[in-house]
Amino acid sequence: MRPSPRLVAVLATLPLALAACGGGGSSSTTPTAPPSIADASADNRPVKAGGTLNVALNADPDALDPSSSTTLVGREVFANMCEKLYDIDASSTLVPQLAAAMPELSDDGKEVTIKIREGLKFNDGTTMDAEAVKKSIDRHRTWEKSARQADLAAVSDVTVVDAATVRLTLTQAFTPLTAQLADRAGMIMSPKALDAEGDNFGANPVCVGPFKFASRTSGSEITLEKAADYYDAAKVKLDKLVYKIIVDPNVRAANLKSGDVQVADQLATTTVKGVQDDPNLAVVAGGGLGYYGMQINVGNVSGSTEKYGEVDTPLGKSPELREAFELALDRDVINKTVYNGLYEPDCLPVPADSPYRPKDLQCPKRDVAKAKQLVQASGVPTPIKVTLTSPNDATNIRLAQVIQQMTKEVGFEVSVQTAEFVTTLDAGRAGKFDVMLLGWSGRVDPDGNLTNIVTTGGSNNYGGMSDPGVDDPIKQAAAETDLAKRTELYGSAMAKIQQVRSVLYLYHSKYYLGTAKNVAGVQYFKDGLPRFVTAGFTA
Repeated sequence: MRPSPRLVAVLATLPLALAACGGGGSSSTTPTAPPSIADASADNRPVKAGGTLNVALNADPDALDPSSSTTLVGREVFANMCEKLYDIDASSTLVPQLAAAMPELSDDGKEVTIKIREGLKFNDGTTMDAEAVKKSIDRHRTWEKSARQADLAAVSDVTVVDAATVRLTLTQAFTPLTAQLADRAGMIMSPKALDAEGDNFGANPVCVGPFKFASRTSGSEITLEKAADYYDAAKVKLDKLVYKIIVDPNVRAANLKSGDVQVADQLATTTVKGVQDDPNLAVVAGGGLGYYGMQINVGNVSGSTEKYGEVDTPLGKSPELREAFELALDRDVINKTVYNGLYEPDCLPVPADSPYRPKDLQCPKRDVAKAKQLVQASGVPTPIKVTLTSPNDATNIRLAQVIQQMTKEVGFEVSVQTAEFVTTLDAGRAGKFDVMLLGWSGRVDPDGNLTNIVTTGGSNNYGGMSDPGVDDPIKQAAAETDLAKRTELYGSAMAKIQQVRSVLYLYHSKYYLGTAKNVAGVQYFKDGLPRFVTAGFTA
């Protein structure tokens, strides 16, 4: 099916519309890769010691407290300040970081023994040992303000075996635990700083890391300094990292070109080519674990973690109308029109190269005729009114407008309601929305892209999806260690998600990092977190 002439004409009036989009009338059955840009391995050119690297962030992080933090930009800062028990490498493989080895599991999977690297110090000079690990994990899982409680819900007890060993007792086997400990739930904080700062730890955080916290001016900048007590301090060449908060993507790119910053995170797809064309700059690609799409409210009447009920909207009540809404969409055209073809169109929550990706699930092609049939068969008078909630930045508004025009062809009348991003999240949690644009930064284990977002009672399940065909296999997969069995279970859950359609996935987000040509040694992996431990300026 090709888009109608009217749709092509409307798309052509939108910023960034591509002439080629008129020829892409049907979505591919497999994800489409973005144009080739240098990928996530480190640039290993020699760098000299010293210097300050100015890094532009696209938003101001929340509190720099690993227990309470919920923002992606906060994770970017933590990546260079607060190391974890585990991490991922360039191939997205889980590897030990503060731990000395991968975890040892009991036969029933309910006891997890973790060996801790010896001789490490926090950035305040105090010793990191098993007692410190226990104190941090207990805080993550029990502090009333912690956002890590769900990550560590399976952990019932943390025991210090000896100075270099901790044992986690679980209520049930939980295979994704190592992946959780490769994120904020595995960040270990200085007990001395925790005792001194308490709930205000985020104002003066102390961890193990190549850089230590120095200062913060809210809404403006965060300064980190090289950590003298870091166990691998010889690798660290920079004296300082200064994160500058520059929300506007055009200003972020302009500051990179002018040299006011030497690194800019999450370049808007509108600015990537301009940065690439500058002989003094380079672009590298990372990310891809996360996704962006729409949540449709099918059951969230009083809060995402409260009891679900019946939502009195056409899309909320009718799976057939939700199918028609999806069939009106062309993911490839959306990618070309809104994102210059730089993202990865897809209809599933795990990326195409994930070992957990089911091989038999396909993405539906745009099918206007079938969508119209479903709309007609529903008996709901047209145009069917839908309210689409969107963050109020230019790119999301552009996406909302494209969705608006695509779905108009099959009988929907979409009204776009914009608000600040945080406001849209509040509306999502409360269930005060019809359809909303929403993304997820992604996790290396598929459980992190699913459980809290699509299972009953999940804190981020804003759409109120509740189906045993989703819940049961995801729960079973979390307790399973065999890769093939986990893949089969996740495939079953994702097939059901495709039927329920409370979440319509549109693409996997690629992140584009702009750097000055004289900056080398930056590591940029699929989690989209720039690591500067080996970064510096070329001689």
